[in-house]
Amino acid sequence: MKLVVIGGTGLIGSQVVQKLTAAGHEAVPAALSTGVDVITGTGLDQALEGAGVVVNLANSPTFDEASVDFFRTSMNNLLAAGESAGVRHQVILSIVGVDQVPQLDYYRAKTLQEDLLRQGPTPYSIVRATQFFEFMDAVLSETSDDTTVRLPPTRLQPIAAADVVDAVVDVSTGAPLQGIRNVAGPDVFPLDELGRVTLAAQQDNRTVITDDNAGMFAAVTGDVLTAGPDAHLAPTHYQDWIQTAR
Repeated sequence: MKLVVIGGTGLIGSQVVQKLTAAGHEAVPAALSTGVDVITGTGLDQALEGAGVVVNLANSPTFDEASVDFFRTSMNNLLAAGESAGVRHQVILSIVGVDQVPQLDYYRAKTLQEDLLRQGPTPYSIVRATQFFEFMDAVLSETSDDTTVRLPPTRLQPIAAADVVDAVVDVSTGAPLQGIRNVAGPDVFPLDELGRVTLAAQQDNRTVITDDNAGMFAAVTGDVLTAGPDAHLAPTHYQDWIQTAR
């Protein structure tokens, strides 16, 4: 089976291509570097020719209001090109709880992407994952200085990128869900505690200060970013991963 992986050279996409190829599928990475532009549509028709599945892992270059236009345009272009090519299954990677945080531009943009996919002409699947382990350094750097890191106590249930890859591959090679599969790591952490675990593992002597107003995740309340009872829990624990990540 031919699967075209949009964003197939990125963190998740490159691993998805490798896993699909190892399983005997024809996995084609599609990105700007391969001549495919999901915003202008350049190269899309050629890339999707003969494809049974499109795995859309393309990400907006920004997390601000401009991300809304990115996901609107790219999703519409992929749906149109996929219909023309006879694609039988469109898959996207989204975020657990994404539709419950409209105050964040990026989450609102991803919710729009999901809505467009649902309304589109092709059978679909949505894989919603929690925050990746690999993004923790970026989260820390957003609100840090030489001696402190300020983080809110927002509850997260982070997941290893490799476990997200497994979920995407599993869904992409199965029948369309016509719905959502939620995937998450096995453990829930307040973000400030997760920061302390991370700094300790990295032998970083900065102090984490709990600050309800610090960073992007300060806008999130309750447990909306943690897995619900229907979620598939991945096997990798953050404490194990962080010890081998460097």
